[in-house]
Amino acid sequence: MTLVGLFLHPVVVFLVSLVGLSMAAMVGARLSKATGFDQERHKDFGVILAAALTLLGLLIGFSFSMAVGRYDQRKNYEEAEANAIGTEYLRADLVAPADRDGIRDLLKKYTELRVRYYQAELGEVDAIDAQTNRLQGELWSAILGPAAQQPNPIVALVVAGMNDVINAQGYTLAAWRYHVPLSAMFLMAFIAALCNGMVGFGSSSVGSSRVLLVILPLLVATAFMLIYDIDTPRRGLIRVQPANLQSLLDSLKVQ
Repeated sequence: MTLVGLFLHPVVVFLVSLVGLSMAAMVGARLSKATGFDQERHKDFGVILAAALTLLGLLIGFSFSMAVGRYDQRKNYEEAEANAIGTEYLRADLVAPADRDGIRDLLKKYTELRVRYYQAELGEVDAIDAQTNRLQGELWSAILGPAAQQPNPIVALVVAGMNDVINAQGYTLAAWRYHVPLSAMFLMAFIAALCNGMVGFGSSSVGSSRVLLVILPLLVATAFMLIYDIDTPRRGLIRVQPANLQSLLDSLKVQ
């Protein structure tokens, strides 16, 4: 793992968030003591704090929903890729045996490469993408010959199937590129820091709420880590496994 990848690991995001939010709460507590703030005299403080925490909860829920949506989309496209490749492998029977064997060999290599794509680390993706583009060109060239020799609706099914194989990879690539907007993440972090500072500011007058100086930063940092882990599939522990592609590859190898 590279230095950049290590710095952007979800665990690092958790630690940085925990330290930053805890410091915000401590700064708020110190400001409260320095100003002699009394929460009993400022009844509206509790209302403002509750509203701020509610807004933070909504932002966390919104960001988590976006991250999970992208994760589900990546899983669905993995399944779609496996189905497209498997269908095209069967449709290869519609062309001449010589062309069929070449197409099927290329599809096996392509499936192996797609499995590698899902399991690859961040630094390996560019090389795999280059190999994928080259192999897609070979697959398309392999189907052009039969299509030119037999321009009929049956061979057109094979051409359409190959087009689906290539399109499925494009949809997958797009799904892996989209993430929760950085502006939403920064806004959420900013509001979280303000909320923790406000909790610390009000904790000096209510002794029982001092435990929030530890609990709230811990909860929010955990939420940040989970969102980031789901949203960055190659950096954390939560990853899309190519179960369907691997199952397809295993079945193709025995044929």
